[in-house]
Amino acid sequence: LSCRLQQNPSSCCLLLMSIPSFAAAIPAAGEFPPSIVLGKNLPGELVDLQQRRGKVVIMTFWASWCGPCMRELPVLAHLQSVVGKDALEVIAVNWDEPRAQVVNFARRNRKLDLEYVLDNKGKAAEAYGVKAIPLMFVLDQDGRINAVHQGYSEQALPGILEQVLALLPEHVRMRPPQNANTDGGG
Repeated sequence: LSCRLQQNPSSCCLLLMSIPSFAAAIPAAGEFPPSIVLGKNLPGELVDLQQRRGKVVIMTFWASWCGPCMRELPVLAHLQSVVGKDALEVIAVNWDEPRAQVVNFARRNRKLDLEYVLDNKGKAAEAYGVKAIPLMFVLDQDGRINAVHQGYSEQALPGILEQVLALLPEHVRMRPPQNANTDGGG
């Protein structure tokens, strides 16, 4: 697997050069995501975004070797914790790492209450046009893509938070934080 750093390595991890030319384009805001099963979560259950309708969903593609991914995941876990999993769910789709490595990562990072999904055959990454990680999709309650964010940047966080909060129902935005004392890195 050959790869090269993008021009701004602090905002995006690696550009993978071995992606087949037939890889799909990244779905855009306003579209529905590809209707595929993302993969299996750590307990071995299939994960399908269509089953998450009614919630705001943040889905991010990541890998444990990706520094920007390691900065993004705690922020997303904290946001999910504060909003509440009943209204916001974060799905972390691991790209091309062995199951044992993802399980070890989840054990070492127990405070990150995320749904980890294994995409070790790369089918979800291919369907979503992943060429660099992290790659984040924000889905509204109807399951439509509201925003796509490539890379990680602390400067972009306030805008991302505003986008997510705007998608939540008013009663969720107005309630007290679910876990105000959670130290998830945000």
